[in-house]
Amino acid sequence: MAVEVSASLNFQERIETLEELRAIYGEPNDVVRNKVVAALDEHCRRVIARSPFVFIGTTNAAGAGDVSPKGDAPGFVRVLDDTTLVIPDRSGNRRLDTLRNILENPNVGLLFVIPGMEETLRVNGRAFLVRDSDLLASLEMQGKRPLAAIVVQVDEAYLHCARSFKRARLWDSATWVDRAELPSLARMVMDHAKPRATTLAELEARIEQSNCELY
Repeated sequence: MAVEVSASLNFQERIETLEELRAIYGEPNDVVRNKVVAALDEHCRRVIARSPFVFIGTTNAAGAGDVSPKGDAPGFVRVLDDTTLVIPDRSGNRRLDTLRNILENPNVGLLFVIPGMEETLRVNGRAFLVRDSDLLASLEMQGKRPLAAIVVQVDEAYLHCARSFKRARLWDSATWVDRAELPSLARMVMDHAKPRATTLAELEARIEQSNCELY
């Protein structure tokens, strides 16, 4: 399906077929092609057990995409068996982007990140939402249970090389942006949402309070 582009942009060489794409990039080698596994082996499990952060990619029934972050103490994502993992879902901003998408389209993509480690783990599969009390109790943190859990049936998993992280120098603190170079989150949200009944100071306080109430 062709993507409509603003009339003010004039791209002369769009890539529209797989054949065109392969002509530019070539074919993957055998190691890259065959590194995908259909179950969570010991290597996948070790990464998941040490990861405090995962990105979840979802799409709704219409195909609109979303990527959301989930973070907690290392190992907060639990491997239940060779092809099943569970992600606790705690109280957030209540937009429910990920959860709504899963209800419409179960296909998900996960990217597990470990601070200081440049390699990542990618997992693709199908998800559904549960509220089993025993499961939620086992995922409790700081005395509070998650409101629900995302169960993922794994279709494929594979380790991703460090090239992108090395290019970005992601863990090199010398490259990190001075936070003062950007407005505060509250300032940017005020400009986007333009709330009539909330002042900047009130929004700053609400965000600070939310950041303190991790669970």
